[in-house]
Amino acid sequence: MRAKESKPLKRGWLKAPVIVVFGTLLTLHAVFTEDLYCQAPFYQGKTVTVIRGGPAGDTGDLRVRPVLAYLRKYIPGNPTIITEYMPGAGGRKAANHLYRAARPDGLTIANVGGGFLSSAILSEPGVQYDVDKFIYLGSPNSATHYVFVTRKEAHLSTVEKLRGASGIRIGAQAVGHAVYNAGRIFAWLLGLRDPKFVTGYAGQEIDLALVKGEVDARANIADTIVQRMPEWLDKGLVDLHSIIEIPKGDKHPRFAHLPELDAFTRSDIERNLLALFRAFRLAGSPYLLPPGTPADRVQILQYAMRNTFRDPDFHKEFKKLTGDDPTPLLPEAQERSIRELPRDPTVIELFKKLTGTGPLPVR
Repeated sequence: MRAKESKPLKRGWLKAPVIVVFGTLLTLHAVFTEDLYCQAPFYQGKTVTVIRGGPAGDTGDLRVRPVLAYLRKYIPGNPTIITEYMPGAGGRKAANHLYRAARPDGLTIANVGGGFLSSAILSEPGVQYDVDKFIYLGSPNSATHYVFVTRKEAHLSTVEKLRGASGIRIGAQAVGHAVYNAGRIFAWLLGLRDPKFVTGYAGQEIDLALVKGEVDARANIADTIVQRMPEWLDKGLVDLHSIIEIPKGDKHPRFAHLPELDAFTRSDIERNLLALFRAFRLAGSPYLLPPGTPADRVQILQYAMRNTFRDPDFHKEFKKLTGDDPTPLLPEAQERSIRELPRDPTVIELFKKLTGTGPLPVR
């Protein structure tokens, strides 16, 4: 039997498939090439400006430096990061600028102290921002202890002597600054008579003013004293009176012997006022983005901040520069802490009187 003859192949049978395959390859090449270009990091070749709401060289600045070094490492594209110093009104000036003037393009970040929060919650004049509308990136510090000190030459070694003196001069940076607020609260709860508050200093300038006798006392961050002025402790150049523990119950290893300021309160409203001050400070030194920053850039920066705070080398560098271990507040926790700030009208009204410019209220 003859084998069945196969049908002749039609001309052009290879032509159509080749064209289809070739066309498909060209299309895929175009898609993949475009996708690769889309994946080029947004921050590559860019410059990110961090507006620091305080002067160069103070405690806040020392906390910023290690953050920025590692933040660049974890932002895809490794942008250049520069710092612009904008001190004024306890962080209000920098917060106002970020809220009203900065472009929401992910290239401008602000770092401000807790004073910007208290100013807003207390409805202080000059606040042009809404704390609930900022986008939060987190903070390297949330635990902060304040100590009230007087110069040795003032001979105010006990609380009784503090109460017996009149017109003690207490140094601070500016009205609304956290150190100013702490100084006023110390003075009120310790029962000082007619204290005078001298403002206009940078942080290190208050230390020098205390040594020179221009002021008699100041509130200061415990870790700052240990790091910046260790001779005050080693040589007994100051008298230490009380501490505000933030969070309450967190004992500082060098100042655990000091009475907590809560021990000097007499009523629930005084205790609630101190709790409000702690809540302001637990927010740390927030990093902020302006409202309206694109979600993808927010995610990139929050991711980078989380990885910065988790990096063991960052912890070592932070400890080296500030004298204390970081106590990071991640973006989600920081946003929640802002949202849950106590806003009791009675306590807020008392807090406003205490942290303003007038005489301390009568207890």
